[in-house]
Amino acid sequence: QVQLVESGGGLVQAGGSLRLSCAASTRTFSRYAMGWFRQAPRKERDFVAGVGWTDSLSTYADSVKGRFTISRDNAKNTVYLQMNSLKPEDTAVYYCAAHFVTSTYYSSFRNDYENWGQGTQVTVST
Repeated sequence: QVQLVESGGGLVQAGGSLRLSCAASTRTFSRYAMGWFRQAPRKERDFVAGVGWTDSLSTYADSVKGRFTISRDNAKNTVYLQMNSLKPEDTAVYYCAAHFVTSTYYSSFRNDYENWGQGTQVTVST
């Protein structure tokens, strides 16, 4: 079981930026594919971005391509989500997730991830 703790959420105006962080409590962090998901009120939890063992392998939801960047620092057991040009429709609770893999790849499927953080609220005002 991996403990994941997100931070960095908050209230920001449209067009602004935020950087989310997710710290993982495992010595084998580099063997986990990591993902960010988000859930708006009364909606499903949707994929936002995923990364393999290193930043060289990553993928994004179409709605955030060109605005969000996922990255990881394996020395710090941390994955980040840099969010730029934020829009009101980005408002949601953002969750970090971890999936142990035996070869590097990313996943956009919620059910692949066996470890989840508690979430951090991001609110984008007009």
